[in-house]
Amino acid sequence: MNILIAGDSEMALHIARLLANEKHNVSLICPNKELLKVIESHSDLMTYVGDSTSIQMLQEVNPKRMDLLISVHHDGRINLLTAIMAKKLGVRKCIAKLHEVESLTPEYKDFCKSLGIDFLVSPEKIAAKEIVNLLNNTAAAEIFDFSDNQLSLMLVKLEAGAPVIGKSLTQIAQEQPQIDFRAVAIHRLARTIIPKGDDVFQEGDMAYVITKPHGIEQLLEMGGKQRFEIFNVMIVGGGAVGKMAAAALEKKFNITLFEKNYERCQELSDYLSDTLIINGDARDITLLEDENIRAMDAFVAVTNNSETNILTCLLARKFGVKKTIALVENLDFIDISQNVGIDTIINKKLGTASYIIRFTMAAEVISTKCLIGIEAEVFEFVAAKGSAVTQKPIRKLKFPVKAIIGGIIREGKGYIAGGDFQIEASDKVVVFALPQAFHQVDKMFRN
Repeated sequence: MNILIAGDSEMALHIARLLANEKHNVSLICPNKELLKVIESHSDLMTYVGDSTSIQMLQEVNPKRMDLLISVHHDGRINLLTAIMAKKLGVRKCIAKLHEVESLTPEYKDFCKSLGIDFLVSPEKIAAKEIVNLLNNTAAAEIFDFSDNQLSLMLVKLEAGAPVIGKSLTQIAQEQPQIDFRAVAIHRLARTIIPKGDDVFQEGDMAYVITKPHGIEQLLEMGGKQRFEIFNVMIVGGGAVGKMAAAALEKKFNITLFEKNYERCQELSDYLSDTLIINGDARDITLLEDENIRAMDAFVAVTNNSETNILTCLLARKFGVKKTIALVENLDFIDISQNVGIDTIINKKLGTASYIIRFTMAAEVISTKCLIGIEAEVFEFVAAKGSAVTQKPIRKLKFPVKAIIGGIIREGKGYIAGGDFQIEASDKVVVFALPQAFHQVDKMFRN
């Protein structure tokens, strides 16, 4: 696929690298020469220094040959204008990144579509939605549901004493035949393993497992985790992510929100009706104690500073908060953050890339989930009639070694993938894949 990316941020560079590694023909327009030097030294992209809202600039990249435009400038207005102009000049499909809350309404999306913008993506909305999901599923570090909760993917970090430590997948399946599950990945010492039956779980492993809803509780117990009730939540950062998360949670939980900027606090008080807003710095330990941090069940740090988010989550842990969630934008910090005791890391670059990647697939993709901390993706494909995955039982498929089928949803019912299962046309199939296998997996699901 020929893809044009326009942007002035690290998100543009991340998406460009990801899609180039998947063997797409990627071109990048960026006004920042220094950013382009960084990416030119690490990849083989066609790069252009310039303004993506310039007709001359867009014509230079030959828009009529472009299958997809992704505009991810910091300024949402530039993204809208870039997408509108690119579509008029012949780009087949356009995606624009926006921050504004109004961009989330159906009316706004319909209006943008009438101008030629096919899809809008809000990194802040994606992050806020993930926070809400995590606070509703307290024991897992990550959880994602497919097709109306027929199957669930969850991440569990195996702490000391977890019953599965020292046991192989085959042994667990023999001892717990009543649990229907499939382990799709183990992340261990910065390395991702697609497990086989004789692979043994170790302390500190990050285990990604597909299961049916009724198996979640037992799998969490086997991983040494227990659900707990959440009543009180503290959010640090009143930007778009914190604002949207508080709005979605304030009717269910007691929310306390910290924001340093006084004017921003005034805006938040007009928007949020049941949230206690504190104008202050959450790095101030005395202030945290004054606001009763010891009574909090969950702590969510979503400021624009990754270091602040990591530090305040560690402080919350020290005060006994059970669930901590940090927004970490520096990709180099993610692995460290997961290993120092923070329960869950959220990253807007990865979340946005996860949303966008489905539009680069030729096969039909219903949903995608980028797994934080490892370069991997979980896809929910629809098997096309005559596609390779429908020709043989799973064990006989020549499926890419860097990917694994986790489960299947057929006529509204979920099934865990076993070797003898025969996938049929129109089945929804959940697949875990490393980037090297994206293209090969895509081919398996189209006719």
